[in-house]
Amino acid sequence: MKDPYQVLGINPNASDDEVKKAYRTLAKKYHPDTYVGNPLADLAAEKMKEINQAYETINKQRASSRQSGAGNTSYGAYTGSDPLVRIRELLGANRVTEAETMLNRMPPQQRNAEWYFLMGHVMARKNWLGEARKYFQKACDMDPYNAEYRNTLDNLATHSTSSAYKASANDDDCGACEICTGLLCANLFCRMCSCG
Repeated sequence: MKDPYQVLGINPNASDDEVKKAYRTLAKKYHPDTYVGNPLADLAAEKMKEINQAYETINKQRASSRQSGAGNTSYGAYTGSDPLVRIRELLGANRVTEAETMLNRMPPQQRNAEWYFLMGHVMARKNWLGEARKYFQKACDMDPYNAEYRNTLDNLATHSTSSAYKASANDDDCGACEICTGLLCANLFCRMCSCG
């Protein structure tokens, strides 16, 4: 794979905001909807795939740097300037109640797509999958080109559909569904932390 920073056309020292801005600009330019019926549609789809892969790679690298406390100070360990980074750390340490408290204390004008995404994880950890889905959907609506948000929502939708089918096929109490739900939450958490 090409250097992900070259794919996005940015410097490796770029801030998280600069990475996101570069990703959004390219995603708008090469999004498949822009090329419907165009002979360049296949090339645009391939470029979009490359852009998504580069963005995910950078996010995973930076998340790993955050966990180890290494790397560029613009995205290194929590310094107190971004409470959402601290909330991710709390969720990573399975301190869900503290994460939820911090999220609820944030004023409504600061509740961006990341806020909704993290609140979705809180709801999923509490096994409130309907609420989790609403928060993940809102995050996707606010940041439609974010692959992490979209993948999480898609994984939740896939799991919910299969669980609903199992529940309708089997009327007695389903302990296996509870296990599946627990595994789903673990999977969502691992994807969020880039550890799985």
